[in-house]
Amino acid sequence: MRHSRRNRTGGALLIGALCWAAQAQQPPAASAPALPGTPAAAPAGAPVTQPAAPGTTITIVMPDGSTRAQIVLAIPPLSNLAALQGTAGNAARTIDQTLRRDLDKSGIFRLQEADELAVLTLTGDLAHDADQYRSLGAEMLLQNEIKQDGDRLVIEGRLIDLASRQPIVGKRYRGTFDLARRIAHTFADEIVLYLTGKRGIALTSIAFASDRDGEKEIYLMDYDGFDQRRITGHRSISMSPAWRPTGDVLSYVSYFGGQGPSIYLADILSGRKSPVVTSGSLNTSPTFSPDGRRLAFARGLGSNIEIFTCRRDGSELRQLTSSPGIDTNPAWSPNGNEIAFTSSRSGSPQIYVVDAEGTNLRRVTFDGDYNEGASWSPD
Repeated sequence: MRHSRRNRTGGALLIGALCWAAQAQQPPAASAPALPGTPAAAPAGAPVTQPAAPGTTITIVMPDGSTRAQIVLAIPPLSNLAALQGTAGNAARTIDQTLRRDLDKSGIFRLQEADELAVLTLTGDLAHDADQYRSLGAEMLLQNEIKQDGDRLVIEGRLIDLASRQPIVGKRYRGTFDLARRIAHTFADEIVLYLTGKRGIALTSIAFASDRDGEKEIYLMDYDGFDQRRITGHRSISMSPAWRPTGDVLSYVSYFGGQGPSIYLADILSGRKSPVVTSGSLNTSPTFSPDGRRLAFARGLGSNIEIFTCRRDGSELRQLTSSPGIDTNPAWSPNGNEIAFTSSRSGSPQIYVVDAEGTNLRRVTFDGDYNEGASWSPD
């Protein structure tokens, strides 16, 4: 599966691992400005959110290297939800549920919701209620109001620092009922952006291959598993989707041309599919350069497989590696100057790096006898 990506610069190489903004027991390096209130130190149904295991500790790493626990965020129930009926009510509930789920999945917050907040005596006056929320350990409060305006919903949301009783994020959105999830994702990402300096992933999509309809095709879904839809219909084997950094185009591999695995592009908005590299017996593992202008991929040369690059239209085909082993799974560095890949030239799969022009090839893994699937840290 591949998340949609954004442009990146710089980066360190990660071997067979993904870098997350917050991770149980083992905090990664994340970028985040100082926070208000920070202490000194599946298709048949909706995807299920998996809560953290009992006893799990999630730690946030601050820009200066210090750490802090998750932010305790109080989210009381929507006060006027019962007044919204029919489609409007369903859309309002979707916004509310999706926003809560997005903030929970961000890893930044520990949510306090209706059950936990039921013990409080709230008046609707923040001057009084702030201390009530803080008595349960809450550091921030999310207040949302959703109203119907004809065939649209209007949501006004405020993130409040309970220590100062001041709003730190305030947003107003207006949209048709069918945009409910997008509105919630947008607000969640704005909150994460304010608190961390980096926009959240709620508006991103995941590309994946599935044979659920009989043939293996390329599908998309929202980052949380909702809105799964097929984007290819080749009635053949299609696989290995990879995002262009702008998030509007996918490269992928398909056998549908009858000439062996070849590389194609899919424009997400128009639905247009176009061939990139169809010559030869094998072309696989495509990945876009950070500027989206070139592709790196593995290409068969007789019984051997090497790393090649080309422009996104298939021109300027260039061979970067030449060895008796199998070279595959290329991954561009965030600055576009290097490509990591897996090679068996030493007798077992190991990670190598080569400059994007095919020079300065070197091995970077030496521990273990099976290292593959390199990925770069985005920063």
